[in-house]
Formats: sequence, C-alpha cells, structure tokens
Amino acid sequence: MKVLSIVGARPQFVKLGPIAHALTSAGHEHVIVHTGQHYDAKMSDVFFEDLGIPAPDVHLGVGSGSHGVQTGAMLTQLDAVIEEHDPDWVLVYGDTNSTIAGALSAVKLHYPLAHLEAGLRSFNRRMPEEHNRVLTDHAADLCLAPTDVARRHLESEGLGERTIVTGDVMTDVCLATAERVRDTPPTLPDGVEPGSYVLSTIHRAENTDDPQRLGAIISGLAALPYPVVLTAHPRLLARAADHGIDLTQGSLHTIEPFDYPAMVSAVQHARAVVTDSGGLQKEAFLLRTPCTTVRTETEWTETIDLGWNVLALDLDQLTALVDRPTPDPTDEAPYGDGHAADATVAALAERVRTRP
Repeated sequence: MKVLSIVGARPQFVKLGPIAHALTSAGHEHVIVHTGQHYDAKMSDVFFEDLGIPAPDVHLGVGSGSHGVQTGAMLTQLDAVIEEHDPDWVLVYGDTNSTIAGALSAVKLHYPLAHLEAGLRSFNRRMPEEHNRVLTDHAADLCLAPTDVARRHLESEGLGERTIVTGDVMTDVCLATAERVRDTPPTLPDGVEPGSYVLSTIHRAENTDDPQRLGAIISGLAALPYPVVLTAHPRLLARAADHGIDLTQGSLHTIEPFDYPAMVSAVQHARAVVTDSGGLQKEAFLLRTPCTTVRTETEWTETIDLGWNVLALDLDQLTALVDRPTPDPTDEAPYGDGHAADATVAALAERVRTRP
C-alpha cells in the first residue's frame, strides 16, 4: 500500500509522527508532502527532527497569505504531485488550509481520500477551520474519527458508513513523549520554577486580530498571581506590536515557542494551561494539567465534561477561572490508549482499492 500524506502546520507534524512510524513498521510505502503553510523552523522543521519523522519527499513552500491565496497556491502544485506519486490513499490531517487543498486535489483527480481526525465540530461557522473539516469529511472516502463523539457527529451528517473510530494519534505521541521527558524539566525564564507557572499559547485570529479582545486576554494573564510563560506564535507577536500591547507586563514571561518534547515537559510541570489551541487543550487533559480555553466553544468536549477544561466565555473572569481549584482525578481515556496510529494504518490497509 502506498500512502501520500499532506501536512503543513505544527499539529499535523505531531500527528504525522506516529503515522509515519506505523506505516514503515507495517512495510507500506509513504510519501510526505509538506505544503509550507508553517514555514518558520520552530513551527516546522524542528518537529520532523524531534519526532524522528523522515524529511518531506516534497516541499511546496507556499508560505503565508490569505486563506484563498494560500489554498490556491497549494492547489496549483498538488495535482502534479499526487499524479506523479500515484498513491493508494491521500491522507489529510485535521482542519487547515493544507487539509482542504489536499482534499480538493485528491477528489478532483479521483484518488481515495482519508481524513485523519474526522468528525470534530465546534459548530462555529465563523471559524475557517470548521469549514475545512466539514468539507473534507464530506469529500472523504474514509473518515478516521478520534472519538465516539466525533463518530456521532459524522453519523448525524449521513457519513456513518464511511467512518471508523481509531482513537487519537496525538495521544500516541503525547503519551510516548511524556514518558521520555518526564524527568527533564523545560528550560524556563529566569526566576520561574517548575510547578509554579501557568503555560499559555494564544494564536487564533479571533483572539489576536481584535485589539480589545487581545488586550483583555493579555491583561487577564498579566494579573495572575503566578508567573505566566507565554510562548509567542508569530501571529501573536505581530498583532500585539500592531495594537501596541505589551507582552511582558505583569506576570508575563514571553518566550519563543518550545519544540514538541519541551512543550510536553512544560505542560507536565505547569500548574495550569491557558490556550486557544485545540491540540494543547487535549495534551493538557492527557497530562492532567488544568486548562482554560480562551474560546466560546471547543471540539474536545470530553475535556469539558470531565472537568479538566473550562471555556473563558467572560474575559473579565479569566484570572479567576485560571486560579480555580484542581479538578477531580479521572481515569477516563476518551482519546484512546496510545495505539491509534496502528489502528489507522490497519483501517487504510483493509479498505485499500485494488489497483488497475
């Protein structure tokens, strides 16, 4: 079996890691296409190195741009790439512009399409990610759902027959990495000790592009009675500079993004997490670090139901939400047991079409 993976952003590189290893272990051929959607080395190249992923076979180098410009730039190159490599499956990961571009190219060329992390729903149609994931699910020949909740979403949209629950591949890599770095605290800013700090990431356009909203988030973090280690996404740095917002005020210690192992270690050693990242919400839950999500909804509803995540619907209450009591312990494992990549590869192999 020959699988062509299309990836382009940090969370997709994390998901790619266990899939690449599982495909190789099972003796399948794997072609990796990096669109270049995330092109900064700390958001891209370092993940291939840290997770032991083979270097991309193809790098499109599209860089930044509006959603339409970026997606269009990918589409102009992907048709030729897919036809050249002639895979049994085109595999796309998640909800980014790289995913929707890969999906469109595959279905137009009549190549079988599989969608990893299918069935997630925020039910917020203002999010570009929501459009990407819904459209990709409905185009896919195989929807690889990470959870039972995701499966139920797909069934309600008439996609049940093409859906299989595999578990969440990010669980595979998160748990394995956590075990590897458990006794290795991350390098922290001067004066910040393990166990004493709040870890934060803010990058979504709805939080960064509105100066009043971004100002309220930063003020809430700065007012916390603990050090706040803010790993600064390039968009956050740019928008804060545009809006004249100081990212070093109060309790804030703003640093460059961690590589993946250091990020897992930073979550393990944090007293709490504040984020608008889908992946980090889930990683915080897996590592049992309380999370506050600066959004009005989440795709990972299990983290809310089990009490380890809350939504910051009122930014005036952000400081109080982050400083809430530790949730009750839980042994629930809604995201699988760490073997989702093997289940994914098995599902692809079982459903591969006979080649002419």
